[in-house]
Amino acid sequence: MIAEDLLRCDIAERDWTPPPRPADCPGLTDYGQGITLGPNGPASFVCAGDTTLQSGPPLPYDQFQAGGGMSCTSEPSGMRCSNSDGHGFTLSRQAYTLF
Repeated sequence: MIAEDLLRCDIAERDWTPPPRPADCPGLTDYGQGITLGPNGPASFVCAGDTTLQSGPPLPYDQFQAGGGMSCTSEPSGMRCSNSDGHGFTLSRQAYTLF
């Protein structure tokens, strides 16, 4: 999901474990269910009590969506999203990368 100032991609099923919960992520919230990215700066794991799953249709394979200085491409191997700074992430059931 791309909003004007934030992109968020949640994942329903994963075979990997997110990095350790940061100290500023309260224990009452979920952590690692997705990744966020702004128009500038690096991507980070979601620390939130909500989800974007089922909030809209998934981006079909081989489709591209852009807005607010961010873009995502859906591929059979997973999602790849980046911003105007060149930061971003890949996300799939098998693995993730932050770059």
